[in-house]
Amino acid sequence: MKWITVPRVEGTASRQAHTNLPDGTYERELGREGFYGPATQMHHRHPPTSWSSVEGALQPHAFDALKLEQTSSCPLADGQLFSNSATQIRFVTLASSMQHLVRNADGDDVMFIHSGSAELFCDYGHLTVNTGDYVVFPRGTMWRLTVDEPLSALLIEASNGSYQLPDKGLVGQHAVFDPAMLDVPAIDEPFVAQQNDVEWQVRVKSRNQISTMTYPFNPLDATGWHGTLMPVRINCKDIRPLMSHRYHLPPSAHTTFVSQRFVVCTFVPRPFESDPDALNVPFFHSNDDYDELIFYHQGQFFSRDHIHSGMMTLHPRGIVHGPHPKALKHAPAKRGAMADEVAVMIDTRDALDISELAQSIEWASYVDSWK
Repeated sequence: MKWITVPRVEGTASRQAHTNLPDGTYERELGREGFYGPATQMHHRHPPTSWSSVEGALQPHAFDALKLEQTSSCPLADGQLFSNSATQIRFVTLASSMQHLVRNADGDDVMFIHSGSAELFCDYGHLTVNTGDYVVFPRGTMWRLTVDEPLSALLIEASNGSYQLPDKGLVGQHAVFDPAMLDVPAIDEPFVAQQNDVEWQVRVKSRNQISTMTYPFNPLDATGWHGTLMPVRINCKDIRPLMSHRYHLPPSAHTTFVSQRFVVCTFVPRPFESDPDALNVPFFHSNDDYDELIFYHQGQFFSRDHIHSGMMTLHPRGIVHGPHPKALKHAPAKRGAMADEVAVMIDTRDALDISELAQSIEWASYVDSWK
């Protein structure tokens, strides 16, 4: 099977995407399969988001996760904000240490630590986790967190699926981050010290239900292991983004993990494009095969107004989205030499359902923020 592609240029248009925009025009990309399939760059007289109003299910959404009440000590049970058949996305907070273990039998998990620090104990050993860390838990891993500083985290489940690294193609396996940068748990002194014969519970999520298994000892009692399946950790500061000074790269260039029906991308500080003809803000786009969910971690979110750390935006498939008016106005100035934002983007092949919990923290006027 092959896409029907007949490249051509019609009317007044640039020949290279995201550069040399005709005077007084705004570029919109119409793409398939996110940013991975065929695409056309359309040039408009007006910003495609200059609507007077949007009514119905296609409204873009914004949420403030920092308004959430503290969740319980079971990260797999609470805090669900968005979901579909391929993923469940939670925002969890832990003010104190977990007094039980958890295990997800429904799929792999990626945890992104938004704030705080903790000691992670799991089947494989011990890891210290801090702000900005990604931790990938293979399906079925038992784990718990001993909290050092109150912790908040994004938890992304690959339901009935798994996480893999993206194909880095021409730039090679060491681009973005070298796999040697991935840290793994160690059977060290803290891990051995927590082994005991005290009664422990393991709360297991299976088919979206929690079952509890009780042991007369701590089941994290491994003495050793060998193999190729294990949790891994990498901090967003260790991600070295692909860059082009003459061309604004699409979000797909910043893919960190891939699952069967969605991708996880990480935007980290990078130099702005320096070529005078290159677009230096995200281009307007209509990617009608994917929903786009972004969690804003820290920094100055140069394409967004009224968005602060801890917020999330959801742009459903079927509606164009792109930079806010202020970002367009100040784009030539670039707000300095570097984009200093850190954000996590989840592009889902299947539409996301918004939970009642998410609705309770929604900024309803977000749709008007492009006016």
